[in-house]
Amino acid sequence: MATNTADGESILLVDDNPTNLQVLYQCLEGVGCKLLIAKNGEMAISIAAKALPDLILLDIMMPGIDGYEVCRRLKSDPKTADIPVIFLSALGETGDKVKGLQLGAVDYITKPFQPDEVIARVNTHLTIHRLKQEIEQRKDELEHELEVVSAVQRRLLPKQLPVIGGFQLAVRYETSRYAGGDYYDLIGLADNCWGFLMADAEGHSTPAAVLMAMTCALFRAYPKAASDPAQVLHYLNEHLCKVADPSFITALYAVYDAGRQTVKVARAGHPLPMIYHAAEKKAEELACPGVFPMGIEPYEDPIPVAEAQLQPGDRLLLYTDGLTERFNEPGEAYGEQRLLQQLGTDVGDDPQEVLAAIIDDVQRFAGAHPADDDQALLLGIVS
Repeated sequence: MATNTADGESILLVDDNPTNLQVLYQCLEGVGCKLLIAKNGEMAISIAAKALPDLILLDIMMPGIDGYEVCRRLKSDPKTADIPVIFLSALGETGDKVKGLQLGAVDYITKPFQPDEVIARVNTHLTIHRLKQEIEQRKDELEHELEVVSAVQRRLLPKQLPVIGGFQLAVRYETSRYAGGDYYDLIGLADNCWGFLMADAEGHSTPAAVLMAMTCALFRAYPKAASDPAQVLHYLNEHLCKVADPSFITALYAVYDAGRQTVKVARAGHPLPMIYHAAEKKAEELACPGVFPMGIEPYEDPIPVAEAQLQPGDRLLLYTDGLTERFNEPGEAYGEQRLLQQLGTDVGDDPQEVLAAIIDDVQRFAGAHPADDDQALLLGIVS
C-alpha cells in the first residue's frame, strides 16, 4: 500500500502482548516510519518523553498502569501533550471509546484489527500531525515577521517628547496586535509653535501599519512650515488618495502656540480633541467641524480650523477611537463621556499620572475583555 509519510517520522507501539507487538510491527513496517517498542505503560511514558514520536498506538489493558493512565500522563506533560494517540483494545463498548477520546486520544481501533485499517488510520493521523506542525511553524514565522514590523513601526514614532516651556507633554501608545495603524508625531515650528499630529489608519495589524508608515513619511516630507492645520491635512489627503484606496486614515492636526497658549485644530474624520478647563473644573470636546477621512477623494471645500485659548492648569487631549471604543464584557463602549469625566478628575498636574489614571479607568471598565483596536493618546498640560 502506498504511503504519504515523511522521512524521520516515528511511531511508538505500546502493548504488553509480544504477539500483538509483532503483528503491529509487521503491519507498519511499510509505512516508512521508525518504529519504537514499549512493553508496558511506564516504558511508554519514558520513551515518549525522550523520543517524542509523531504518533502513539497504545493498548489499554496492561499490567501496572493501563493505557488510559498512560494517555492522561502524556497529555498532562507539555512536552508530550501534542503527540496524537490511537487506542488499541479489545474493548468495544461506546463508553470505553468515549473515555479514551475524552482523555485526548485522536482515534480508537478495536481488536482484532485489520492491517489495512491500521495503516489507513496511521497515515491519516500522521498527515494531520504533520500539517499541524507545519501550521505551527508558519505561525511562529508569521509572529516573528509581525514582531519585526512592530519594531520598525515603533521606530517611526518620536524617540522622545520635546520640551516645551509652559506645556508639559505625555504620550501613551498601544497596539491591539503586534503592529497597528495608530500614529502620532510632534514637530517644532517657528515662533515657539509646535505641531501635533494624531492619525488612525483603518483596521490594524500589518496593512494598517503600512498606511501608518506612509502617513509618517508624507508628514515628515511636508515641503512647507507645517503651521497651517488645514494645509497640512490637504497635503496629506492629496497624496494618500493615490495610495490608500480602498482604505482610509482619520487624522487631527493641531498647532500649539506656546507664547500665546492657543491651539488651532483641523481634523479629518477623527475624534474631537478634549480640553479640561481648570478654572471652571470642566472637561469638554473642542467644537471643530471636520471633513471626511483622508485617502478617499480630494477635498474640494476648505477644511475648517478651530481655535481655543488655554489657561494655566488646562489639559489638552488628542486620542484615537480605540480608547473610547474599548468594550466591556456586556458589549458596552467606554465612550466619550467617561473619558471627559476621567480627564477632569483631580489626579495632580503630572501629565504622565493623568494618562495613567485614564488608562486605569479604561482597564477597570473593560475588565477581562481584550482591546479590539489600537490606542494612542497625547496629553498636554499648561503650567
